[in-house]
Amino acid sequence: SQLAMASAQDESKGFIEDSKLNVKTRMLYFSRDFRNVPNGAQSRVEETGLGFLGTFESGFTQGTVGFGVDAIGMLGIKLDSGKGRAGTGLFPQGSDGRSQDDYSEGGGAVKMRISNTVLKFGDQFTALPVLATDDSRLLPEVAEGGLITSNEIDGLTLHAGHFTALNAQAQTYHDSLNLTEANVFGGTYAINDNLSTSVYYSHIEDHFRKWYGNINWALPISDKQGLVFDFNIYDTKSIGNNLTGAFVSKADGSNELDNIAASLSAAYNIGAHTFTLAYQKVSGDGDYAYGVDGGGTIFLANSVARSDFNAEDEKSWQARYDLNFAEYGVPGLTFMTRYVRGTGATTRTTDDGKEWER
Repeated sequence: SQLAMASAQDESKGFIEDSKLNVKTRMLYFSRDFRNVPNGAQSRVEETGLGFLGTFESGFTQGTVGFGVDAIGMLGIKLDSGKGRAGTGLFPQGSDGRSQDDYSEGGGAVKMRISNTVLKFGDQFTALPVLATDDSRLLPEVAEGGLITSNEIDGLTLHAGHFTALNAQAQTYHDSLNLTEANVFGGTYAINDNLSTSVYYSHIEDHFRKWYGNINWALPISDKQGLVFDFNIYDTKSIGNNLTGAFVSKADGSNELDNIAASLSAAYNIGAHTFTLAYQKVSGDGDYAYGVDGGGTIFLANSVARSDFNAEDEKSWQARYDLNFAEYGVPGLTFMTRYVRGTGATTRTTDDGKEWER
C-alpha cells in the first residue's frame, strides 16, 4: 500500500521566508482574416498589446495549521488597434466598437494548510479539466471561490471546489462570464512512473454537468526513444435552465446537451523530435460546450489555436511534429507544426460541415 507523504506543513519555514513574488510581461500580436464574409461585415481583426501579470504567494505560518495569503495584479495596455480591426479578445471594447487603451484587475486569496492539504479561498487561477481558467490572450481569466487540494497519499492528488464567479480575459467587471455556481471534485492517481489516470466531475448551475476521464501511458523504448498515449473523454448533459444549449434544436424543439467528446493521441519521441497522431470525436446532442466553466476547460487533443473541432457529430484527426532545440545547445527554443482536419460536423446550416487548421 502507498504510504502517506512527509508533511509539507511540518517543513514550513514561515510566512515571509517561503514567500514568492513574480512579475511576468507578455507582448501579443493577434491577427485573423475572415474569409467569405458577407459584404459590409468585418473582414479581419488585428491588434497588439502589452500585458503585465504580478503574483505574490506567501509562505505558510508555522505550526500544525499554517496560514497565508496570495495576491494577483494585472495590467493590459493597447499598443495598436483600430475600430475596423478590434475584436481580438485582447481588450475590452466600448459601445463605439473601439478597444480600450488599457485595463487592469486585482485580487487576493487567503489560504490554510494542514499536513499536505491546502484550502484556498478567493481569486485564483485553476487548471482542473472541468474548471480551467484560460490564458490564451493578453491576461488570464480569474476564478473566485474555494478550492481544496490534498496530497496526503503518495501519487494521489484530490481536488474539491466551489466557485461563484469567473472573470473573462478582457473584462474587468465582476463575474463577466455570468457563472452562478460551480461545484467540482475529482483527482489524479499516478499508478507508477509511466501510468496515471484522472476522474473529475463538475456541476455548473443552470448550464450542465460533466464527467471527465483521462489515462496517460508513457512507454519507454530506450534512453532516447519512447511512446506516449493519452486518452481524454467528457460526458456532458444539460441541467436546470439549460443556459448553454445545443445550437441545433431537435425535431421536438429541445436543445439540451447530451454528448460524449473523446480523443486519443499517440506521440513518438526520438531525441529532439516528437511525432504525434491524434483522433477526436463528438457524439450525441450538441457541441462539446465550455466557457462558463473556464475558457481552458477542453482537455482534448484537437483543441488547437483557432478551432476546437468540437461540433456536434464532428470527427477530426491531427498530425503534428515538434522539435526541441535543447538537444542542439539552444535550451528554451522549440518548433512545432501541425495539421488538423474535421469532417461530419452538424451546424445550423449543414449536417456535413468540414474545417481544417494548420
